[in-house]
Order: sequence, then C-alpha cells, then structure tokens
Amino acid sequence: MANVATHPQTATTAPTAPIPLTAAEIAALALSLAHLGAGPQAVTARRALHTLLDAAPHDDVVTTTLATLTTPLDTATSDRARVIAAAITEHRVVRLCYGDAGANVTIREVEPVTCLVHRDHWYLVGWCRMRRGIRAFRFDRILAVESTGLLARPRRAERYLPFQRRG
Repeated sequence: MANVATHPQTATTAPTAPIPLTAAEIAALALSLAHLGAGPQAVTARRALHTLLDAAPHDDVVTTTLATLTTPLDTATSDRARVIAAAITEHRVVRLCYGDAGANVTIREVEPVTCLVHRDHWYLVGWCRMRRGIRAFRFDRILAVESTGLLARPRRAERYLPFQRRG
C-alpha cells in the first residue's frame, strides 16, 4: 500500500492498546507545535495529536490542557517559543524579562529544561539562576526573551516535569 508507514513491531503483530505518552514526550510535542504557526502542517499535526490524546477519557483539567495544546499561539508568543525551543535544543541560557502575577518585572537568566502546557497556559520550566532553583514561567508573562549564548547545564526533562508518575 502506498504512503503507509508501519512500526516494525506492529507490522507483524496484532494491534494493541496505544502506549500512553510520557509528560516529557507531550512537552516535546507541545513545544514543536508551538512554533509551527497556523500553516497546513501545523493544523494537521495538531489534529493528529488531538486524535492521539483523545483515545482515552479525560477529566476537565486534561480536556482544558489538550485544548490549549492544540490551539495555535499568537505570533508574539510563537516567536518567543521559537527562541526558547532553540535554547532548549542547544543547551543555552536565556535572559527573560518576566512579569510575575503581582506585575513585578524582573530580568532573569534561566537554563531552560522543557516546556509544558497545563490548563489554559504554556510554561517554560527551567533552572532560574536568580532564585537558584527550578521554576516555571508562564509564556504570557514572558515579556521578552533572548539567548545569552552561554552554555546551560544539561538537565533531564523527566526530573523537572509535574503531573507524571514517578518510577
């Protein structure tokens, strides 16, 4: 059959239940979708992810999170997501201009680890050099972001993601 790809393991075996995605895998897919924009590939990719994640029933939190995950970001947020994604891939420190919930603005150097979506918001999860600890930064509160060019310490995303079972 043309244009059909099968996984070697499933090509010869009977279909099985889908393997659930880990929080790290969902975060990676989310970040990849974040900066695809609104083009045809992005629409198709979001639809595929929605189908994949809709295989099981979800509570209200997961349903809201999936809606946020599969909705395109606005242009400015998408541009910031692109800078953050590159910094995660290249293990580079970013400088954030960040406004917290109390409207206090700080400039922070952050070693980005991953991104995640929870409910209505996207978050950058990273090691904040100012606070000397892991922090989550809401995308809509990141006023500006730039790469410093400095190398960040590689960190495994699985160790810093909430909402997943520990082994």
